[in-house]
Amino acid sequence: MSSEGNLGVTPREAEEKALNKRLDTIAWACFLIMIGCLGLVPKEQVPEGTWLVGVGIIWLGLNAARYLNRIKMSGGTIVLGIVAIVAGLGDVYGLDLPVLPILLILLGAHLLLRHLHQDRAA
Repeated sequence: MSSEGNLGVTPREAEEKALNKRLDTIAWACFLIMIGCLGLVPKEQVPEGTWLVGVGIIWLGLNAARYLNRIKMSGGTIVLGIVAIVAGLGDVYGLDLPVLPILLILLGAHLLLRHLHQDRAA
């Protein structure tokens, strides 16, 4: 038992948890700043899917920061980040992309890869 009262939590785990919380806070701050900035620019000057591209970059950036700090990444925000970027770029370039089927394919691939990774770890 540690003197801090964290049963079964190593100092490294506590440090990772604190860093992950800071990274999440930074990602939320970036999201809010991006939405605020987009709200200040006249709509006709900002392509329709810009906010989706921004969200995707923020989510993927958050997971890149986690990876670089050896913190477990979130498969859900990786998949959603990719979908957001693809959908946003489709909107920016006027493409009518089938976002739902793309999302379903990516979610299925994520589940499959996670299952295969768990089988290798066992």
